[in-house]
Amino acid sequence: MTHHRPTTGDTPDHRTPRPRTLFPALRAAALAAALLLTGAACGGADDAAGGAQDGGTLVIGATGKLPNPDTVIGGAGYEGKRLVSFQLYEGLTRYDLSKTDGPSEITGALATSWEVAEDGKTWTFTLRDGVKFQDGTAFDADAVVFNLDRYLDEDSPYYTDALGAAAGEYAGGITKYTKLADDRVELVTAERNGHFPQDLAHVLIASPTAVRETGTENFSEHPVGTGPFKFVKQQAGEQIELARFDDYWRGAPALDRLVIKALPDAAARTAALRSGSVNWIEYPNPDDIPSLKDDGVNIVTNSYDHLWYWILDTSRKPWDDPLVRRAANYAVDREAIAEELLHGTAEPAHQAAPRGTFAYDPANDTYDHDPAEARRLLAEAGYPDGFSTSVTVPTGGSGNLVPVPIAEAVQRDLAAIGIDVEIRTTDWSTLIGAEAKGEVALDSQAIAQSTTLFQSEALLPLFIGTDSTFWTGHYSNPEVDKLLAAAGAATDRESREADYTEALKLVTEDAPWLFVVNDSNPRALSPKVQGFVQPQSWFLDLTTVRVAP
Repeated sequence: MTHHRPTTGDTPDHRTPRPRTLFPALRAAALAAALLLTGAACGGADDAAGGAQDGGTLVIGATGKLPNPDTVIGGAGYEGKRLVSFQLYEGLTRYDLSKTDGPSEITGALATSWEVAEDGKTWTFTLRDGVKFQDGTAFDADAVVFNLDRYLDEDSPYYTDALGAAAGEYAGGITKYTKLADDRVELVTAERNGHFPQDLAHVLIASPTAVRETGTENFSEHPVGTGPFKFVKQQAGEQIELARFDDYWRGAPALDRLVIKALPDAAARTAALRSGSVNWIEYPNPDDIPSLKDDGVNIVTNSYDHLWYWILDTSRKPWDDPLVRRAANYAVDREAIAEELLHGTAEPAHQAAPRGTFAYDPANDTYDHDPAEARRLLAEAGYPDGFSTSVTVPTGGSGNLVPVPIAEAVQRDLAAIGIDVEIRTTDWSTLIGAEAKGEVALDSQAIAQSTTLFQSEALLPLFIGTDSTFWTGHYSNPEVDKLLAAAGAATDRESREADYTEALKLVTEDAPWLFVVNDSNPRALSPKVQGFVQPQSWFLDLTTVRVAP
């Protein structure tokens, strides 16, 4: 059966194109509040350990609220996706997270292979045989079609606007999907899309049987996928407990149970690790790292696709002048922030391309700490005495490190060349909710936050392309747009990478952002946690991890 996306003229009630998000957290966070999650609370590390058999129980302290566990809804950024969504579900493809020495590649998950026709838009996927959902039902082509209906077909009884909006980031370009056989599907995209296999790692497949039994409204209370861990219970947004899925197609995980706790306060995360109520914390406070090491805690790091930066409003004076933007970049002492404030858990960002990506070329490093050059550029731009501006800073959130102290360090550096910055703080959900509407929370002239550029290529045009539907500082460069279009259409990786690298070189020159640091992804693990591989990725493979008695 072939399924077409409704378009204007197909039906009287046609699909209206929806805006796509700037960041993986943006739309999902705004929608999460509209979806009620219910469930019982699950116990802590000590309680959970009593049920362990062979692999033990891993209890992770997360930096923010946990996501809605209904497939693509999310609502907690990439942290929620790596710790919850990707543990419950899979797409046709997945990231190979088994290596430490390079960016994670895309490999097969629910599909074993794929090919694209000469038109660059028609893709045929061969599905993996013998895969089971966690409810024991079989995965096949019908399951793929069911899930795409749920995401893309407004006439499906299981479709919601929330699902359609969230899935639109990665599946929004699919115009037709067809079951060719029980083990083959054909997907057609509106435009040539060389990163389509990567996109599909985020188009998560749920059990059709489970969705039909609960309905979409209640599916988040009983989520069922094909991932390595199955749902046990949860306290909405605060804690979720998962158990090993013994019939997982890659082999059962080593762990018996996986518990994720929301611990937004960094001090609370450290205290929980020291008390034994968790045995793993995401992003330890850098100030705590020396003493944690003294206590025998393992601190693991690796480069990955991460940039902590300020987005500058290039439509308003004085940030509309590239000389001013470059001056501000020369004022920032990135080395001091990375080494002294963050205790070596980050590296200075001298350009737009993060160090842990293929697009990073040392020859494009541009902005050293040079206050004299910064003052010269300010004077040339007509601001010899500086100016006043403002920035909105989140108090926490996925990938944001210690945002307020970093922003204060940048504030001091800018003050040294005459730029007086007012820091306005808000919570992460408020900030990204405003961005999703094309606005800046607290009406500042800049936003401080973190981002990924290549973990999902589908989102890159929304960061640096013209006319993004979200607030991106109104940056526009036609040459960058051309390079993005060429890269997105190229099915050969070398061409895409070359175009992306050149695009980010231009972004570095234009300086629509303050480039600050690239995080090294630190996490703190109890010495009892064994078998973990830290990839160069926002995501994790927890199937190899075990917790010693």
